[in-house]
Amino acid sequence: MYSRCEILFPHSRVSGLKKLKGEDWKKLAERVAALPETHEDALAFSHMMIKLCDCLNCDLGSYKAALGCAACSQRTINALRDTDQQLLRRFNKSHKEVSTYLCQTGVYVEKAA
Repeated sequence: MYSRCEILFPHSRVSGLKKLKGEDWKKLAERVAALPETHEDALAFSHMMIKLCDCLNCDLGSYKAALGCAACSQRTINALRDTDQQLLRRFNKSHKEVSTYLCQTGVYVEKAA
């Protein structure tokens, strides 16, 4: 039934979010979508979306899982009343959290130029 079900927001779904908000959000989504999924910015974006979509509380039997990550993430962004600037602040906060974690664990990933 769920042959290809993702539980955490996948990097492949970033580009589907670019038209849902304003120009700044679109630029961020386009930039992140063009990066490899192991890039620090891509990890930060996925981290932000995992928190926004509440992916950690999703399970295969839930309505959200039945919708799929693409529909769930689009519904989540559409439902937010956040401005582009507020979303960029959320991204920056997630970026700091991911960066801190990577530094603490000694994991190396590509970083923004």
